[in-house]
Formats: sequence, C-alpha cells, structure tokens
Amino acid sequence: DRRLSPDVETAVYRIVQEALTNVVRHAGVLRAILSVWASDRTLMFSVADGGRGFNMDAAMNAGAGGGLTGMRERARALGGSVTFETMPGAGTAVIAELPISHGAVTAME
Repeated sequence: DRRLSPDVETAVYRIVQEALTNVVRHAGVLRAILSVWASDRTLMFSVADGGRGFNMDAAMNAGAGGGLTGMRERARALGGSVTFETMPGAGTAVIAELPISHGAVTAME
C-alpha cells in the first residue's frame, strides 16, 4: 500500500542492478540471492553469491572498484551505507542499509 520516496527507490534499484551485474560478469555462478528486510526507519537488502569472490583491497588499488564506489556513493547520498563481504574463493555479499524517514514513504495511488 505504500512506496518509498523516488530517491530511495532509485538507489535501491541501481545498487541491486550493479550488484547483479557484478555477479554475472565476475562471480562465475548462475544464481544469486537477493534478501530484503525493513523496519520503520531502515531498509536493508543484500545480494549474495557463492562465486569466485575477490580481494577487495587489490580491486580498489587496481582501480577496478568503480561500480563498488558507485554503490557506496548512492547509499551515502541518502545517509545510508553499503558494505562488501568477500574473499577469493568464498563468494561475495553486498549489504546495503538505507534510512527510511516517515516523510520518505508515500501512499500509492
């Protein structure tokens, strides 16, 4: 019956889109798990795969972290955060937390 603000909806869409694109390009798996949960104040979601994983520091130092940085920047612009849990051979999880203020939710028409 209710929707998030357009800014939050767009950020969620773009972060999930980038995370799934990375799964397709880099993880070497055919499946990922998208989980979503919310409270009155916070929307959280994760995209997890059981793929190749990677060394986060090495990727960022090599300048290969453009999409990762973009996900973080989108979340930060709304007062939220994105974290990455990954290591070579152990898959990757992208975990986002975005604030939901009472003014950010609107009734659907």
